Amino acid sequence: MELLEYQAKELFREVGIPVLPSQKIAEPRELKKLQIPYPVVLKSQVKVGGRGKAGGIRFVANTIDAIAAARAIFNLSILGEYPKFILAEAQFNAEQEFFLAVVLDYDLQCPVLLGSATGGMNVELLLENLQKVVVENNFSSFLARRLAVKMGLKSHLLQSVSDVIEKMYRLFQEKDLELIEINPLGVNASGQLMALDGKITVNDYAWARHQELTALNSVNQVSEIPDSTQPQWSWYDDKGKVAIICNHPDLALLTWDLVAQSKGKPACCAVISEVNSVLTASEQLHQVLAQLPDLKGLKVILINVLTDQATEQELIEAIAEYLEIIIEPQSKSTGEERQLVANGALVRSRPTSVNKSFVNRKPLSSVKFVLRFLSSKLDWFPETESEQQVYCAENLEEAVAQAISLVKSK
Repeated sequence: MELLEYQAKELFREVGIPVLPSQKIAEPRELKKLQIPYPVVLKSQVKVGGRGKAGGIRFVANTIDAIAAARAIFNLSILGEYPKFILAEAQFNAEQEFFLAVVLDYDLQCPVLLGSATGGMNVELLLENLQKVVVENNFSSFLARRLAVKMGLKSHLLQSVSDVIEKMYRLFQEKDLELIEINPLGVNASGQLMALDGKITVNDYAWARHQELTALNSVNQVSEIPDSTQPQWSWYDDKGKVAIICNHPDLALLTWDLVAQSKGKPACCAVISEVNSVLTASEQLHQVLAQLPDLKGLKVILINVLTDQATEQELIEAIAEYLEIIIEPQSKSTGEERQLVANGALVRSRPTSVNKSFVNRKPLSSVKFVLRFLSSKLDWFPETESEQQVYCAENLEEAVAQAISLVKSK
């Protein structure tokens, strides 16, 4: 479960991570009693990224401007989400911005410290300078300092940023988190640090052990558009070669990072949600695949999903159905039976009917698929023109290497 920014900052305060004075706003008229001196920044409280570019973050200098801006933000949908609250926060003049995170790496089965000396909205620049320290055994102050050194920090920043990393890890451990992220961690002219934005993901199985988190998350945070059918696009680069599809933003960030570090060129990243009340995981996957032909330079689709076996099977069937339509669009009749085999067993046997949403779609016949699932072993997938189109990998590193190899071979 992901917390909103204002909730994350409440936890930051508990462990001494510096945050600005702020006030949660449920409706625009509450700004008439704002306790924070102007100028302030108003932030839409939604879980998706890209708030700034979408207009969900606005700077205001007085009450009249603040009320007008708040009304606009409350009525602004960002990737299908409307805010239930707005965070009004004091402004901070940052001269430098860092990125810090502690994430649970499922491949390594241990926490990983991440840091970049170039934080903020420029994801490409952030990833180019991303540093990593693996917490293989017990955490110590030395590991926090090692990350700060790898980020190129010196003097007083070396110590102060190390202290923030230690506090982040303490919160990560005490609250059973999967992710804690500060982006950006701002630094002003006097060297003061401030967590200007925060993100926290709590392990779904940890809620029962942390009643304080249950209370924190008791409010219905976000209302979604009931008829939204759009996938959540995290990043986009029309010059890239590899499209990434994941089922969690953190997994998407890690996958993008590994592709970029391997000298690959990510084209885009889409996140499918397993808690979407409108579309199933396979329907969301169909929506993503239907839009990918618009990327003219696309060579490989890398699908990296960590979920339960039932959802994996659903996605496998969706991919197989998608490939069937591309491979033999004219040879299928409504009553013809086709068996799809995965993991050495029958997935399903049914009359094949073309999904109407794909009838007018330009096929991706030249694009290769690289699949990485947690538990499913994929032993068979259709081939096109005697050429293998789907490749399967047991871990993320192998999947990324296969994707890069396919790009270079074309």
